[in-house]
This record gives sequence, structure tokens and C-alpha cells, in this order.
Amino acid sequence: MRITMAAAAVAALLVAPVAIAAQKPVSVAETTTKTATIVAIDKTSRMVTLQGKEGLTVDVLCGPEVQRFDALKVGDTVTFSYHESVVSAISRPGEKPKDPLSTNVTRTPGAKPGGTVAQQLSATVTIEEIDPKIPSVSVKADDGRRMSFKVEDKKNLDGYKVGDKVTVTYTQALAVSVK
Repeated sequence: MRITMAAAAVAALLVAPVAIAAQKPVSVAETTTKTATIVAIDKTSRMVTLQGKEGLTVDVLCGPEVQRFDALKVGDTVTFSYHESVVSAISRPGEKPKDPLSTNVTRTPGAKPGGTVAQQLSATVTIEEIDPKIPSVSVKADDGRRMSFKVEDKKNLDGYKVGDKVTVTYTQALAVSVK
């Protein structure tokens, strides 16, 4: 799974329309926010029915980790913010790699449930081939797995060369608040 996440991170970085400066970290980020209203609560099964502005409803099972479940009421507004980012930097020879995976959970204080879950994955890959004509890049992971990606803008290849060890950090976070 780590390699799949690393592959997704490399792909997201290279297809994003961001200019890459040699030897400088590059970041690509996106945040999406959605709001819904609680229209039903089944306290026995801990199922909450949410309705979005478009009228679409979805049932959400609130496990025991939702510590203030009993504070939820029909009519409460729930906001979900999803953040995803990719950071890439050329590693220096002998540089110690980051921990490959970290997860962090924080709870928002107050009467209503809320909090953030964030996960970060780091991987180092070696650039094996750069084709500015297609444009594309081929990389090799530490476990020997090879991956190739098309690049949206060939300027994104500037500053990279075959043999560079590129450290990619992929972060995703989901924040939930209830009002």
C-alpha cells in the first residue's frame, strides 16, 4: 500500500501545473469543503442521516470514537473539510529519510463532536528516465517497483535529472465540525 500511495503522490506532483525549481521543495495542495444538515438520528444503531444542499442524503455510522454522539441533534450543521497535499524535494546524498507513515487524531473541545484525522506518507524514489517529448518520468521505488507517469506540463521536469532521489510526502486530512 505504501508504494501505491507513493505512486499516487508522484503522479499528483508531476501532473499538477506547478513550476519546479531545481533543488527546492514543491507543494501541490487542494481542500474541499462540504456542509450537510442532520435530518435523522438513530441513537440505538448510532446512524446519522445527513442531507446536503442538493437534497442528497447519506447515512453515516458513528462508531465509538465519536465521543460526544449524544450531543448531536436533528438540524445540526455538519461541515467536512478534506485536505490533500503532495510535497516533493530532491534528497541530498546520505540524507536520512522521513518516517514512512504517521497518523494523527485530534478532537475539537466543546459540546458537539468534532476533530481532525490526518495521515502522512513519505517515500523516496529514484528517477530512472525523463522524456521531455511525451513528457513523462519513470521512477523506481526502494523495493524495486517501477512506475511511469505522464507529466501535464514539461516545465514540471525542470531541475530534475536521471539518478535524483526524490522524497515525496503525501498528506491527507479530514476535519469534521458540528454546529
